[in-house]
This record gives sequence, C-alpha cells and structure tokens, in this order.
Amino acid sequence: MSKQKDATMPLQLVYSNQDFVADVHRSSGSRLGFASPATRFDTTIRAGWTDRMNRGLFRYHLGDLQTRILPGPYGYVAQLNIQRGVERRKPQEILSIQQEFNSKQFNFNKINPEEVLFEMIKGVEGGNEKGQLHELCRMVVLVNVSPLEFGHCLFVPEPSHCFPQVMTSFAIRVGIESVLLSSDPGFRVGFNSLGAFASVNHLHLHGYYLDHELKIESMPVKPLVPERGFYGSLDVPAGFLFYTESESVEKVAEAICQVTDFLVDGNIAHNLFMTRGCPPCDRTRNEKGHCSRNGVRIAVWPRTSSFGAKEESAFNVALCELAGHLPFKNKKDYELICEKDVTDIIQRYLLPDPQFHTLERQLTRHLMDL
Repeated sequence: MSKQKDATMPLQLVYSNQDFVADVHRSSGSRLGFASPATRFDTTIRAGWTDRMNRGLFRYHLGDLQTRILPGPYGYVAQLNIQRGVERRKPQEILSIQQEFNSKQFNFNKINPEEVLFEMIKGVEGGNEKGQLHELCRMVVLVNVSPLEFGHCLFVPEPSHCFPQVMTSFAIRVGIESVLLSSDPGFRVGFNSLGAFASVNHLHLHGYYLDHELKIESMPVKPLVPERGFYGSLDVPAGFLFYTESESVEKVAEAICQVTDFLVDGNIAHNLFMTRGCPPCDRTRNEKGHCSRNGVRIAVWPRTSSFGAKEESAFNVALCELAGHLPFKNKKDYELICEKDVTDIIQRYLLPDPQFHTLERQLTRHLMDL
C-alpha cells in the first residue's frame, strides 16, 4: 500500500515479497515495450517524476532524447543529452575510495524537500494485521534533478545517517527489490563507487527507465561460484555478474556486498548495474530463454580509479556506459562515433587483464571460503 502520513511527511510505499513481479518478458526487437500492467512502484515513480518535471524542479526539461543503436555486435544505445553535461552539479573532489562523509559538502540532506518522491519501507513477513515495518531500514527515493533518462531518480538509504558512497547489503538488496517491484523490463538501477565517477559522497543508487534492450540482459557468462549466484563475463567489458530471482535476493545481496567490500578494502573502484535479465548460461539461449526477464542480473565492474581525471569529451565511463547505454555530451561525437571507438574508450578504464584475472581468482576463493 501507499499512504500519506500528513502534509509534511513524504509518501510511503510499503511493500513485501508478494509485490515482486515474477513473470516478465522482453518483446522481440530492440525496443522493450511495456506489455505488462504498470505496478504500484512504476506508477508512483512515473507520476511523481512527471509532476516534479512539470513543476520545474529539474535543472532542465528532459524531452524525448535523440537515440541511435550503434552498428555492431554490442548494440550500444547512444543518446544525445547535451544539457546533462552542461547543467549538472559540479562533481565533488574525490581523493579516495574510502573517503569519509563531509557534512560541509553537498549531500542529500540539503535538497529541496519537494524533490523527494516517496520512502520505500519493507513490511515484515508475517507481521500483525496492519503489517510491521522495518522503520530502521528506510530508502528515500528522490528525483535526480539532472536526469539522463525518463524517471531518473536516486535511492538514498536513511539520508540522515550520512553514509559515505560505499555499498551496503541493505542498499544492494533494496536496489534488486526495486527492479523486481517493476513490471517494466526497462527499469534499471546502478551504483558508482568513489573513484568510478560518483559525483556525491553520500550513499545513493541511480534508477531510471531505458526502453531499449542491452546486451548485458542476456550475454553468456561462465560460472565461478554458481551456488552463490557468481559468474564471470566472457566478453568486454571484463567484469562479474550475479543473478537472482525473488526467493534468493537476500542471499545474493550478501554475496555481492562481500565482493564490493573486498574491492573497497583493496582500493579498487567499481560500478554496479542491476537489470532484468535471463538466467545465466555459457552460450546463446533459445528464443524463449533469451526473452525471459523473470530474474535480475547484477553486473560488477572493477576498474581503474579516476581521481581528478580529465573527463572524456564524448561520455564518462560509469554505470550506464559499461552496461551499453551511452549518454553523449555533444552532437559531433554522438553522430560520428562507432562501436570500436566506444570499446576503446571503455577499455581505458578497465583493469589490465593480468590484474583482472588475479582479482577473479581472489574473489572466487573469497566467496567459496565464506
């Protein structure tokens, strides 16, 4: 249920595992379509986001973005979004992956309260008639005032606790659950660590809708520790992939957090991307399996740190770019870039092969030993 406490309190979206959408499929073609009825989660984001856009709370008006699919096997989705590159808030100076929260810098306790869409609170299974609530596990959802696509919002766990931009199992779990609460296969959630183009050192995830298929949804992978949902990529960009359906979310979220904690301890920057996807396999699936989107794929890309690095002129390499979604900052690059150019830019930000393979062995042992 959704409820409003009073005029000064944000809307609450109370949910349980029963609200997860289990049966989702991608329609054929690169555009995903929205065949399933919109869920309460989708309706709340879409209506609230559109309302804030109409009220002028964003830094710019986001209309339909010019989009093209780059020719080639990777199917990169290129979009022209010049205003985000110009109008977005200047990123904070980040010097360390473990940098402490600084209350003097911009953080999400300083936003206009009208930017808040709702609070996500999970009801305890088997609670009393009114449903007990995890009051200490509150996820605040607010609009991103410099949006990269429709519905672009931020998920901020307990903003007043002032967590730095380091992943927690709670943030991972609610990120995955948000994807499961949507019936739209185009709803995505992602995370940039410090040193991986996070622009604010206050724990947050990004969520948005992209109505185009991404290769990550169905690309073949190799098993590493499959009993913990852990797989390795077989193609660029080199990274790791987890998979879960609704009944295993907590267990897989813990395993993902063990990986991100390992990366933070090793001062390795990283990006995460969560999307509906088909179950993992090591070869191209048949058409029925390829179209299934019943579960969630979570990609984790370790990468070289970008502290004070000069930004790319075309696009920055962060969570959506690694997943194959490329918001371009200028028209020339958008029109002229080819798949090889994109792959070359992305490759510059990934770990060198020997370092990546060493890390793959370390993480495989780490997850097997825990």
